Amino acid sequence: MRARGFLVAASALALTACAAGPPPEVATPVPVLPDAFLFAPDPSASASLAALMPVADPAFDTLAAQALASSPTLGEAAARVEEARAGADRAGAERLPEIGANGSVTGQRSNPGSFGGGLPPGISFDTERVSYAANVTARWDLDLFGRLRAQERGALARFDAANARARAVRIALLAEIAASVIDWRTLEAREREIRSDLASAEELARLAGVRERSGIAPGFDRVRAQGSAAGSRSRLVALESERARLLGRLVTLTAQGGAQVRAALAQKNPAALGPSPPATLPSALLANRPDVIAAAADLAAADAALAAAARRRFPVFDLSGAIGLLAFGIGDVFDNESLVGSLAGSITGPLLDFGRIAAEIDGAAAGKRAAFEAYR
Repeated sequence: MRARGFLVAASALALTACAAGPPPEVATPVPVLPDAFLFAPDPSASASLAALMPVADPAFDTLAAQALASSPTLGEAAARVEEARAGADRAGAERLPEIGANGSVTGQRSNPGSFGGGLPPGISFDTERVSYAANVTARWDLDLFGRLRAQERGALARFDAANARARAVRIALLAEIAASVIDWRTLEAREREIRSDLASAEELARLAGVRERSGIAPGFDRVRAQGSAAGSRSRLVALESERARLLGRLVTLTAQGGAQVRAALAQKNPAALGPSPPATLPSALLANRPDVIAAAADLAAADAALAAAARRRFPVFDLSGAIGLLAFGIGDVFDNESLVGSLAGSITGPLLDFGRIAAEIDGAAAGKRAAFEAYR
């Protein structure tokens, strides 16, 4: 009766702890967003992300495809996504039973003298014995207080954050390439205009020289035209310097050689520049920004880490069992008498940790506040 009463009391205590749950965690405030931008364009003018890219430019298509296939930055982001996916799979598997198997052959030799002398008459035992065993074992954490669930939730949030960061890297990479291609086309247009101005200035200087030699006009017109031509030539030199900078930028972004980048940029561009950025509400804009999505996922992961740390204050209930075969002769392994098994339940929990768990909770709470500030 005493044992039954103790079990009832322990069960009631465990159920009470389950109902109470972990202590309340740090609340997550909601950032306040404005209803509209101060300088907002006409809401009727909208454009998609693809429309903002020079997708009709064959140079952009070629360079973007090369960058998506070869960019080290994008490859690193993809590897981070795979790493986070593996972490989420591991966290989910932690909630399932762990099943293992083992086998052994054990030889043992005993000294009869260890019994303090000779054995009584009629009693004998083998001093040498060999045992054969094979077992299947299982262990399962019941996770009554949700520690493993919180860890899985945090791992899934980290996976979402890695996905969002990979998307942000991809968009940033394409945006950098698009800006560089547009700048290159702008330089080409400026070069055509400057060369046209140079040709006009040189022709004007030639005509002014003819007029000067004929005595019709003074030499000031020729000097002024030659100065204009020299200014055009200096602007062409500056354009070449800017062109080299853009070329180096595209080589870095696409991980291609300068010859391949020049060949892509040599393709003709039949398209005009893209439209203006789309008009939208601040909340809608933030909801679609990959960096904001990643920050929100980081905040969710920090919240889950805090929940998991808080649940370490509560006991862990384990169920374990084993079933197998044990025989002392190789021919007796599959006899009915060789079947053995065990089933056990255990409860473990902190008793006196000198503030270790409290410090871990404080650290997780600070991490969550930092994640919120990054999100805000």
